Amino acid sequence: MLELGVKTLLAYLLGSVIGSLVMGRFRGVDIRELGSGNAGGTNALRTQGWQFALGVVAIDVGKALLAVGLLPGLVLPLVGIDPAVDREWLAVACAAAVVVGHVYPVWHEFRGGKGAATLLGAVAVLAPGALLPVVLAWLACVMLTGYVGLGTMVGAATLPVYFGLTGDRPAALVAFGLAMTAFVVYTHRSNLARMLAGSENRARRLWLLRPR
Repeated sequence: MLELGVKTLLAYLLGSVIGSLVMGRFRGVDIRELGSGNAGGTNALRTQGWQFALGVVAIDVGKALLAVGLLPGLVLPLVGIDPAVDREWLAVACAAAVVVGHVYPVWHEFRGGKGAATLLGAVAVLAPGALLPVVLAWLACVMLTGYVGLGTMVGAATLPVYFGLTGDRPAALVAFGLAMTAFVVYTHRSNLARMLAGSENRARRLWLLRPR
């Protein structure tokens, strides 16, 4: 169990490295003080432009690739590999921890992003086949409603559905999909409130049903 605890903690600490705040240090800005106040890729794009946002996404996805693709199999000094720890559950624990670290980063006063890009990176390692339905669900929702946040929640909700329908996915991935869906909905609760109030921004370039 030592391996599970140590690697989950390391994944959380890795997740606490926030792309927008790292990039912002070089530019002298804190995007949590700009736009929507969120430290994620969408606010980075709106306030700093596509090049800045691309760097943000690269960091936020990359740390998930490391946390889920490399960390579970790494032989750590004084920890080693515990044969009693199920490898699938270890990978899922690291995936969940890196996403939580992104949202509540210890290095940045526990004020991070909403976890979408980091979750995509984790899914790319855990179940690459799930990426296409997630992206298609996100795109369809944004094109129909114009709401990026709603699209993100719908995309996350496709994970447990995908794992359930494929039939051969282990319980660890189903549990991960359900937990991440609930977590993403929670991190987007402010978006939901603005949608209900009619004040949420829409991605007008992708919104096919926008008023003409």
